[in-house]
Amino acid sequence: MRVRLLATAALLASLVSWPVGATRQAPSPAIVSTEFIYEHGPYPQAHASTLVETASGQLLAAWFGGTEEGNPDVSIWLARHADGRWSPGVKVADGVQGPASRHPTWNPVLFQPRGGPVMLFYKVGPSPREWWGMLMTSADDGRTWSAPRRLPDGILGPIKNKPVQLADGTIVAGSSTEAADSDAWRVHVERTRDLGKTWERIGLLGGGFNAIQPAILQLAGGRLQLLCRSREMHVPTSGSSDGGRTWTPLAASGLYGVNSGLDALTLQDGRHVLVYNPRDRPGGSPANYQPGMLAGLSGAPSGPRARWPLVVSVSKDGLAWTQALTLEDAPMRDGYAYPAVIQTRDGRIHVTYTFDRRMIKHVVIDPARL
Repeated sequence: MRVRLLATAALLASLVSWPVGATRQAPSPAIVSTEFIYEHGPYPQAHASTLVETASGQLLAAWFGGTEEGNPDVSIWLARHADGRWSPGVKVADGVQGPASRHPTWNPVLFQPRGGPVMLFYKVGPSPREWWGMLMTSADDGRTWSAPRRLPDGILGPIKNKPVQLADGTIVAGSSTEAADSDAWRVHVERTRDLGKTWERIGLLGGGFNAIQPAILQLAGGRLQLLCRSREMHVPTSGSSDGGRTWTPLAASGLYGVNSGLDALTLQDGRHVLVYNPRDRPGGSPANYQPGMLAGLSGAPSGPRARWPLVVSVSKDGLAWTQALTLEDAPMRDGYAYPAVIQTRDGRIHVTYTFDRRMIKHVVIDPARL
């Protein structure tokens, strides 16, 4: 059932005990609509959403849901947007390995390439240190899916954020690893020229950051730029001038964010947007934090782990960024996390994100008002 922002006061009051002093951002004229993809799923937790517009104009969203992240029952769920509302989520993939073996699934990524079916990447494994990449495809707007197949050894697929497709058809995906032996986080890039049949791996990218989950921007002159999550609370960046074959070492971008997923997008008008949880400095408190904000909200972090506020920043060149829109700014125990952002052919920006680990929220933005 579709839930509009103005009709959800009672629902939100029942879900969240808003602390005294917490701010509720006034609706922005840039926001066209806001809704929850579902009210009640057949599981207590949902996380790591992804979003795509198919070749026929169908909007799809997917996420992982189950009792708790990392539990074997966590599966990939998908919903379709039609006639102004989201369909109930349906399970499209799980981590069943046999009659007596099952692993959790993780981090779905939807992508519509030119000249091919919709691609659904996801991970299976006991943990991010041990997972492997999987791929399914759909030729009918997500109604049915191919049998899942495992990606080649060493290839994980896009680790959280959508890939980009270059003019020659090459798909460039940002990926990363979390080493089991050293606990290090490392970014690399994966490329395929044949819609996922064969792959090449580029990297690891150096630079001294513990970084994962890169998002890719397409800059002027065919250049590519990565923006990443990092343990250091920076948003590290890297660039490529040869279609993603080689990359500069990760470097500080001047942006600071919580150690949580982000996503970025190059718009049709050439601007770039970044959706993330910002900080004013590494490890700093949220930008709107004031003493007393967390009163009555047990367990809500205020420092480096606080996944609020959630904002949209805009850049003309991928270097200088201006915060343009606040999507959420009230403290919440599990916050607003792991955004996914796309632009549909009508020009509107669509963002989905985890809402307190319980629901997936969908916001539509008019970029002309950013």
